[in-house]
Amino acid sequence: MPPIVSIVGRSKVGKTTLIEKLVRELGSRGYKIATIKHAQEATFDSSGKDSWRHLEAGSAAVVLNTPDRLVLIKPCSKALTIPEIERFFGEDYDLILGEGFKRLSVPKIEVHRREVGPLLSGLTRLLAIAASERLDTRARQFSLDDIQGLADLLETGFIKPQAERIALYINGDPVVLTAFPRKIITSVILAVVASLKNIGEIRGLDISLRRKSG
Repeated sequence: MPPIVSIVGRSKVGKTTLIEKLVRELGSRGYKIATIKHAQEATFDSSGKDSWRHLEAGSAAVVLNTPDRLVLIKPCSKALTIPEIERFFGEDYDLILGEGFKRLSVPKIEVHRREVGPLLSGLTRLLAIAASERLDTRARQFSLDDIQGLADLLETGFIKPQAERIALYINGDPVVLTAFPRKIITSVILAVVASLKNIGEIRGLDISLRRKSG
């Protein structure tokens, strides 16, 4: 699945603004960036709407399709993990930028402004800090205005190293693949598909298997 980096920080510190700038900068370099926003509740679906009625009737998922938008609404019994969320994106993106998710185990860039408050405490996998001032910390630091530097960090550390990738899910759970099984699975699948008729250059491949239980 595409690599993910989350932008974290205190409320009103400028997380969304930084994401906007990074999406534009990375997009100008030819990359497709997706984003995930952590929110307490959905505001686009309300009681009485057709999609709400579908869900109330028991639909497992609803897709709203307009001429220029597609919105998936899927009820969840619990908060999803990052790998579970990533599966909805598929493989069309070079990087996913999250906003929030400070407690989850994903690489993070913290946004800091002195007037908003101190740095967050207890963060794991802190990749860098984008700050309005120089801080006395061992973490890598960038100016909030250094969008190119932050984009370089994401490009060289995440996008380019995972330009070629394979993901395996069994019963909905991701399976970590080391180099050897990843190479074997890739070689076997490509060989089988290449033997089919009228198959051109393979730039991406999706396979899904469902079996009856019992």
